[in-house]
Amino acid sequence: MRRRYLLDAGVLALYFAGREDVRIYVDSAYSGAAEVYMCEVNLAEFLYNYARVFGWSIALSRHSFIRSSPIRIVGVDEELTVEAARLKLKYYNVLSLADCYLIALGKRLRARVVTTDSRVRDVGEVSTEFVKL
Repeated sequence: MRRRYLLDAGVLALYFAGREDVRIYVDSAYSGAAEVYMCEVNLAEFLYNYARVFGWSIALSRHSFIRSSPIRIVGVDEELTVEAARLKLKYYNVLSLADCYLIALGKRLRARVVTTDSRVRDVGEVSTEFVKL
């Protein structure tokens, strides 16, 4: 069985910043060595944060790149929303709602969550790979 990775918004930002240690995740999607996913909510988080720094048009070009890549973007549905809400209730003062969607999707896919957020790792809900900023 191929590895499954679920990327958070911070990892994608580091990829576009040229960080070699995160390049392996995107490259593994292109090579077929792994299935690489991203939640639609976390993609929105990347898009607005990237636009705040680099402007809307550059952010949209990065968004187009992601959409045309082999990274599989997973939309939200009722089951994912209910699980994200349950996690947000449990970790109300710890996790953002976007992080709760990330964890909920990680559980569903049985994917290793690649994150720059130590709180996602620290709650221990999913298998994680932590990437320092």
